[in-house]
Amino acid sequence: MNRPYVLSIAGFDPSGGAGILADIKTFEASRAYGLGVCSAITFQNDVEFEGVRWIPYDEMLRQVKVLFKRFEVQFVKIGLIESPEILLRLLQELKSLSPALRFIWDPILKVSAGYDFQTKPDMHLLQEICSELYLITPNIPEAVELGESGAAEQNASALSQYCHVFLKGGHSEKKKGEDILFLKGGKRISFGGRTYDIKPKHGSGCILSSAIAARLAKGAELDKACLLAKDYTLEVLESNDSLLGFHSLTV
Repeated sequence: MNRPYVLSIAGFDPSGGAGILADIKTFEASRAYGLGVCSAITFQNDVEFEGVRWIPYDEMLRQVKVLFKRFEVQFVKIGLIESPEILLRLLQELKSLSPALRFIWDPILKVSAGYDFQTKPDMHLLQEICSELYLITPNIPEAVELGESGAAEQNASALSQYCHVFLKGGHSEKKKGEDILFLKGGKRISFGGRTYDIKPKHGSGCILSSAIAARLAKGAELDKACLLAKDYTLEVLESNDSLLGFHSLTV
């Protein structure tokens, strides 16, 4: 059976738990063929982050263009990007190359080890970015930063004027693990969470957004893709007791 091509544009994490390596593992386990464009070289393991070296924009674009000569891509997952300005430029240029592209952005503003990648983005710029996206997948702290209200759900709802928003609930104090899909147009769908037997993993947000992208590429509707991706991420979380999860072949 032919597998759809899915592209990840993300940072290189030497531990393999997050970033482009985690994305490719997730694509493969999801029976999609993963293509990768490196946006940054990070110096980290699963518990320490020492620094980052950004890949110049022209080199990122060159990586994409040579892939597009050979492979038909419909869905692009984007992770670590140097700045909102570069992200918007990248989205617009890639759409000029292939107007049918759909982008899933997992907004990485900081890492749990305490390193901040970006400050709070300008709201007008963020709205321009979201207008180019198909889906954005913030966790609760990220959603608080991606808006003006100081409330994650309210900000997620506001962003859904421009694109779909999948708000990850792993940081929720009241309903831990409950994710909410805010569909563009106003509808919202809740995905219940499990609070038992969950072992935190480095890169779980990367895994979830990549799993959604893979299932969309295989033809699933967005709500179904989110549900299947959530189930897959839970399997990785439960795969062992360490911070680095195991990826197992799925459907």
